[in-house]
Amino acid sequence: MSTVLTPTEAAPGAIDRLVHDLEQSWAATITIRRQSKADVGYRDIYVAVDDQPPSILQAGEEIALTVPPGPHRLKAHNTLFKKHLDVTLGPGEHASFTVINKAGFGTYSVFAFFFGGGPLYLTFTRDSAHG
Repeated sequence: MSTVLTPTEAAPGAIDRLVHDLEQSWAATITIRRQSKADVGYRDIYVAVDDQPPSILQAGEEIALTVPPGPHRLKAHNTLFKKHLDVTLGPGEHASFTVINKAGFGTYSVFAFFFGGGPLYLTFTRDSAHG
């Protein structure tokens, strides 16, 4: 003997609410690391996603942020140089980035001696191994 199952009637708007709730639960993750051996290890790097307040990364640190899927602008600066990256993430996607304060021309110069420090150049890239 077989049993016949009949679908129950959904309340008006129930499917729309379910889809809305699912969309709200979708998330993407952005991780920004300052853990490169090439980093000089001093001067803070300020990082922000979209119009959120910046977070401060010191050498060896990382920050992970949960964001809604879609386009985002990542910003980084070390008070001297600014960089930005645009990224579009899908639901469940995890993108990793690395920021580095690098020594370069003038970092350890006479200028640095007289003014207490030379410029540190900022590098901001997406990690292919993690992204």
